[in-house]
Amino acid sequence: MKKLVAEFIGTFTLVFLGCASVVIAGADGTTGVGLTGIALTFGLALIGMAYGIGPISGCHINPAVSVGAVVAGRMPASDLVGYVVAQVAGAIVAAVALMIIAKGNPAYDGSLGVTGWSTYGTTSAFLFELIATFLFVVVILGATQKAAAGAQAGLAIGLALVAIHLAGIPISGASVNPARSIGPALFSGGAAIGQLWLYIVAPILGAAAAGFLFRNKMLEVE
Repeated sequence: MKKLVAEFIGTFTLVFLGCASVVIAGADGTTGVGLTGIALTFGLALIGMAYGIGPISGCHINPAVSVGAVVAGRMPASDLVGYVVAQVAGAIVAAVALMIIAKGNPAYDGSLGVTGWSTYGTTSAFLFELIATFLFVVVILGATQKAAAGAQAGLAIGLALVAIHLAGIPISGASVNPARSIGPALFSGGAAIGQLWLYIVAPILGAAAAGFLFRNKMLEVE
């Protein structure tokens, strides 16, 4: 139960603060935090949670990361469902909390920082989410293996997420996390729901591929 509570709180934090940086702080670089600020918010939230709940649950706060951990043999498959339920629940509650807060502004347009693509096509968005999640999970599994410098793992993982957002927000919104996309999409409907499949399938495939490499000792220190 401690692990599930930790995953709920961690995912809530990531989605609440990250999406708030989009919805409330603003993506306009002139009056708001801009793309760089949004990327930093997601990365810093992850770094904080990595040190806050990492010793309890591993701080996956992402169903794709949990899948990668199972494939790599780092977590029992029996734990996967509980982790995913806790993560998605945390993301949904975060979206609700953000919506209530944002409604305090009369000018609020109902947006919740959903991920999506328009300028780039479906193939571009799918490939970015697949590749970026693969690289992200490689960093996570590599930085947390026994031979790694464990104290710096949270920093390395958080900075990797910052880099992914800086590169990918214009392409796909840079989710690399099914829970992060599911929470806001459920209350946005329309295109957000129609595009949600990509943010579930691509990250899971990318994470599983990374996990496979570690299971087969191709990236694991002997």
